[in-house]
Amino acid sequence: MDALTFGPVDQIDAGVLNVGFVDIGPADGQPVVLLHGWPYDIHCYADVAPALGAAGYRVIVPHLRGFGTTRFLSDTTTRNGQQSALAVDTIELMDALGIESATIAGFDWGARSANVVAALWPRRCTALVSVSGYLIGNPAANSEPLPPSAELSWWYQFYFATERGRAGYDKYRDDFAKLIWHTASPRWSFDDATFDRSAASFANADHVDIVIHNYRWRLGLAPGELRYDGLEQQLATSPPITVPTITLEGDANGAPHPDPSAYTTKFTGQYTHRTLSGGVGHNLPQEAPEAFIEAIIEADNFSSSRRSQSRDPSREQGGQGLR
Repeated sequence: MDALTFGPVDQIDAGVLNVGFVDIGPADGQPVVLLHGWPYDIHCYADVAPALGAAGYRVIVPHLRGFGTTRFLSDTTTRNGQQSALAVDTIELMDALGIESATIAGFDWGARSANVVAALWPRRCTALVSVSGYLIGNPAANSEPLPPSAELSWWYQFYFATERGRAGYDKYRDDFAKLIWHTASPRWSFDDATFDRSAASFANADHVDIVIHNYRWRLGLAPGELRYDGLEQQLATSPPITVPTITLEGDANGAPHPDPSAYTTKFTGQYTHRTLSGGVGHNLPQEAPEAFIEAIIEADNFSSSRRSQSRDPSREQGGQGLR
């Protein structure tokens, strides 16, 4: 299997969605869920997923809501892009596939969803690999202004706040995505075939609605759904992440991202951070697949050690071990 033949894409009903996903590796392998970002798609894992599958993992790579072959089951469901909705999609996909827990990894929107799952449902997340670290946020915190140089990097968020921006993204979504790819990964020399393969996923009928709602919700310009209010209240406290975690950053990430020193204390379990050199940008799993694969395997080893300790009878008897 190579990047050009990544697939096939299966479909399954999960929550409010019929999800398109790639399932690679042995069915009884340790599960890994890989989550993509915007404006990308499952093909950012076209090298990572087959390699992990060959190493014995069961690898699930879903199209997020609004991308690829993922569709809403009902025309009346709110086209909601808020962070908790995307995280719940991950849990419901795992439920539909009979996966109790998995190593969850991602970048951009995918890293945020992985963060949320790890923070709110740590028993479902055995380990976490997160590009750009801790990305859980809330509209109240996002209402605080940033220095002008930082605001400049979020230009598209303000563009999307307008109806002109919505119409512009709808009309020029491929051109828009290619611009983001170039600015977020200024030293990544992708070719037209690589871009076109992912751009096909943006033709999803719900894509524009999901993207626009995601960014408007972040600024408090669009409401979330009542069903997610309790989750968002928990996330507004910036909960710590207790599961074994590896955070990654590229040395040439041109997208807005926090400095690693800003989030180190948010990971209270076994934790490692590494910054990759050599001009690695925002789409780290596609630009540096070997490093991403290594992080997945290392994080799984963290969690394997923890699972072994939890099964050690000496740790479950009063006075004989840690409780």
